[in-house]
Amino acid sequence: MTDRLNITLLGSKFMGRAHSNAWSQVGRFFDVHPRPVLHTVVARNAAELADFAKQWDWANYTTDWNAAVTADETDLVDIATPNRAHREAAIVALEAGKHVACEKPLAATLEDAEAMAAAAAAAPGRTFVWFNYRRVPAVALAHRIVASGALGRIYHARASYLQSWGGPNTPLLWRFQGDIAGSGAHGDLNAHIVDAVRFITGEEITSVEGAIEETFIEERELLDGSAGDDISRNGAIGRSTVDDAVLFLSRLSGGGIASFEATRLATGYSNANRIEIHGESGALRFNFERMNELGYFRDDLEGSERGWTTIDVTRGADGHPYAGAWWPPGHGLGYEHGFVNQARDIVAVIGRGEPEVPLPDFADALQTQRVLQAAIDSAREHQPIQIEQP
Repeated sequence: MTDRLNITLLGSKFMGRAHSNAWSQVGRFFDVHPRPVLHTVVARNAAELADFAKQWDWANYTTDWNAAVTADETDLVDIATPNRAHREAAIVALEAGKHVACEKPLAATLEDAEAMAAAAAAAPGRTFVWFNYRRVPAVALAHRIVASGALGRIYHARASYLQSWGGPNTPLLWRFQGDIAGSGAHGDLNAHIVDAVRFITGEEITSVEGAIEETFIEERELLDGSAGDDISRNGAIGRSTVDDAVLFLSRLSGGGIASFEATRLATGYSNANRIEIHGESGALRFNFERMNELGYFRDDLEGSERGWTTIDVTRGADGHPYAGAWWPPGHGLGYEHGFVNQARDIVAVIGRGEPEVPLPDFADALQTQRVLQAAIDSAREHQPIQIEQP
C-alpha cells in the first residue's frame, strides 16, 4: 500500500462541497494513513467545474466520469451525485477494483441498491456510505452507551427529521423529481434516522406496521435548462413526483417499537434531526440543532437525583468520540465535522485500521433501503410489511 489515497469525486454541488472540505481537512486534524489526495473532481457543468476545482484544490477536473473512476491513478471513488446516478458509477468503479464511498440513500430504488450491494460483495474494494450523523460525537456516544447495556432492553425508538425548505415557492429541483431522486423527504431524511436508530440500538427493523406518504405540493415552478439550484426560473409549471412527508411505525428485532417521521414542510424547523431511545434502565435523546449535547436519563439513581442529564460531548479527554482531534472542551463542533470524522474512519479502514465507531458499507445501507421501501409499500398497500433480514 502506498502512502497516497488518490480520490476521485463525482459531484460539485452541496455534497461535493461537504466532501471536498472533509478530504482537505482530515489530514490536518487526524493522523491518517494513507494520506488523502484530492486528485480529480467530475461534474457535468464544464463551465463551473474549473472554478470548483480551483476553489477546493482538486488537482484535475473532467466531465468524463467513466474515464476518471476507472483510471489507474484513482484509488477511491467518492459519489456525491443525485441518487439515480449512484448505481452505474458505483458498479463501474467496483469492477475496476476501486474503493467506493457513496452518498445516502444508497440508491434511488431498492433494485439499484441490491445491485450495488451484490457488486460490492464480488469486488476487492471496500465500500462506505455517507451516513454522516453516525460521526457526530453525541450520536457515536449514544451508540456506545447502548452497546454497554446501560439502557437494558430497548422499548421505544422515536425519530423525526423536520425541515421546512420545501414550501410552495421552492422550484422543481432534482430532489422533487422521482426519476432522479427516487423519493423525497423519505429517502433524503428518513434514510438518516432509520440508519441512526439501527446504529444506536444495534437492532434491526423487522417490519413496518403502518405508514403515511403525502405530497402536499403537487406542482412547482420549472427551472430553465437542466435541474440545478442556480438556474433562473422561466415561469412554467411542472409536477412534483416525490413525497413531501412520510411517517411510519415499525418493530425492532429486540421486541421494541419505533416511529419515524420525515418532512420538508415542518414550518419553523430548519434541520431538526431528533432521536429518542427508551430502555428499561434509562433513555437517551439527541437533537441535531443542539448537536454538541446528548440527553441521558438513568433509572438507577435515587429519587432526589433522578432526571435528565445533559452531557457536553466536547470533552475528548473524557473519551467522547472524535472530540479529542478538534478543539478544547466547550468549543462545539458543526455540521461539517461529521464528514471530516467519517473521512478519518474511511481512511483508517482502507489503511487496515479501525474506525472510531462502525462504518456503514453497501450491505449495511441496503438494509436501510429495505426499510425505506417497506414504508412506501405499507403506505400504498395499507398493510403491514415484513422486512427481509440480513
